[in-house]
Amino acid sequence: MKTGTNMKIAGKTVYVFVLLTVTMVMRLAGNNSSVLVMTVGNSPVLTCFLKGNMTMLKWTITPKAGGLCTLVYRVDKNETHRTTCSDNINWTFRAGLPLALEIRQVGLAQEGNYSCEAATTEGNFHTSYHLTVLAPPRLSLSCDEQGSPVCEAAVGKPPAQLSWVPEGSSTAEEKCHDNGTVTVLSKFTACSTNVTNVTTCMVSHPAGNWSQSIACCPSEKIDTNVFLYACIITCVLVIITLLPVIYYFHGDRSCHKTKPPEIAPIHSQQDDTMEVEPYTTYVQKENVIYNSVSDLTVGQNLPQDVCPGT
Repeated sequence: MKTGTNMKIAGKTVYVFVLLTVTMVMRLAGNNSSVLVMTVGNSPVLTCFLKGNMTMLKWTITPKAGGLCTLVYRVDKNETHRTTCSDNINWTFRAGLPLALEIRQVGLAQEGNYSCEAATTEGNFHTSYHLTVLAPPRLSLSCDEQGSPVCEAAVGKPPAQLSWVPEGSSTAEEKCHDNGTVTVLSKFTACSTNVTNVTTCMVSHPAGNWSQSIACCPSEKIDTNVFLYACIITCVLVIITLLPVIYYFHGDRSCHKTKPPEIAPIHSQQDDTMEVEPYTTYVQKENVIYNSVSDLTVGQNLPQDVCPGT
């Protein structure tokens, strides 16, 4: 906790020192200059220092991105003139106050130098601003595949400072974007099983401080993975054990298959008739011969036991 606090104090100190240095340099240059720090979405109003009655007022804007912008107001003609300025930059007329410049919902594109020249009855006056726009980071906290907390402070300007509670080892990386913002990613790699699994990510930024908490200790995920792996290995071993048993019973059943009963030949009545018919024909022929001989013997009055001579 102490380390995180020290990081926040150091970050703010460095940032304030830079702003003060810029202001001092501009003052030494002989200009009535100041540093203006705004957060994205705010609507700052810039005024000019002057004495006497104003006759003309001119703003010259040099943004970091884009071309030169000028706005001119002439009192004698009560007219304004502007060139290549964004729509959210315009004059603002306030009762009882001098003419001023308003930036509605300032964005990163409006960051730059704003210079004012005022011509009055008492002389010419010059005022300048260096506008710095802060972009608050978007905080997100999640658990990665290994069960480690991951904190992200996205598209912040300047880069956010990240710290963890409870304190532990962590790795951080930054990704710079074209619009000047920076995304900071920090991964908390130390998780003690002796303390609570809730981890808090603390974000420190000139635009504000934020924090989020999450519970995703690696031990929980590891226990789940070990249980899953144990179930898979057990299932594989059971399958390997059952395969030989199934194969044994299946092979034994195949070897002891019963032979199909032999089917006796079927004799039809037609076959019996065909076997009997030759014998019947033979008997009939013998009877005919016997009858013929008998008739011949009787006709010749011969004894039946004596055969006639040929």
